[in-house]
Amino acid sequence: MPTVMEMLDMSGRTAIVTGGGTHLGRAMASALAEMGASVYIASRRAELCEETAGELRGFGLDVTAAGCDVTVETQVDALVDRVMSDRGRLDVMVANSGGAFTDSYIPDASIDEFRRTVDLNLTGTYICAQSAARVMIPAKSGSIVTLGSIHGFLTSDKRMYEGLPTFKRSGPPYQAAKGGIINLTRGLAAELGEYGITVNCISPGQIPKASTDEGHVERSRQAIPLQRTGTDNDLKGAIALLASPAGAWITGHNLVVDGGWSIW
Repeated sequence: MPTVMEMLDMSGRTAIVTGGGTHLGRAMASALAEMGASVYIASRRAELCEETAGELRGFGLDVTAAGCDVTVETQVDALVDRVMSDRGRLDVMVANSGGAFTDSYIPDASIDEFRRTVDLNLTGTYICAQSAARVMIPAKSGSIVTLGSIHGFLTSDKRMYEGLPTFKRSGPPYQAAKGGIINLTRGLAAELGEYGITVNCISPGQIPKASTDEGHVERSRQAIPLQRTGTDNDLKGAIALLASPAGAWITGHNLVVDGGWSIW
């Protein structure tokens, strides 16, 4: 019987983390590499990924940078092809790239902002999952991890943002896109389960960036049962479970990591 530590060992395995150059992606890439995996981090900002990869390699981790726009299928396929050429296998795809293009709100919202937000988050996730599945199906194994959000099943309280003119809420387009990712995850799990491929979603709560408005951070902290906002490292345990053999019998699940925000 394998020990828990053996089940968390990712030695000899290969992972891709999109949006891996910063914030949550960087933390998850670091976690997988710390567990022994060879990790490729990719985003449209190849130079940022290279900077991050260099920092992580400085800690003795096996991390490679690549440029890739997840909304362009040929670029994602090329990334997967590169990994297969370099390593001969792809065990984990973390579809982390996302974000919101929000400068306007209903009833005067820009439909282009809606399309761009859905394209980056939902379409990009589907493209990454499909490209990974093409090489995971013949191997009859693999883990695909998508990134949702608490805003994928909750909406935003506009009062949390009042008086913070420099900090914008994401709005309905982001909520729709992240909600789509959560149910897309269930659909992919149903499609790919027969091939031994798990598909799960991580939905983070309030994990502010350094640039996040301090007023909003404090309002969020007060609304969280654990009385603190999250840090990048709070996702390390979640990705360790869902991407490793320790989570081999978990699929179609949305793991909420929010300090209790959504229990109220």
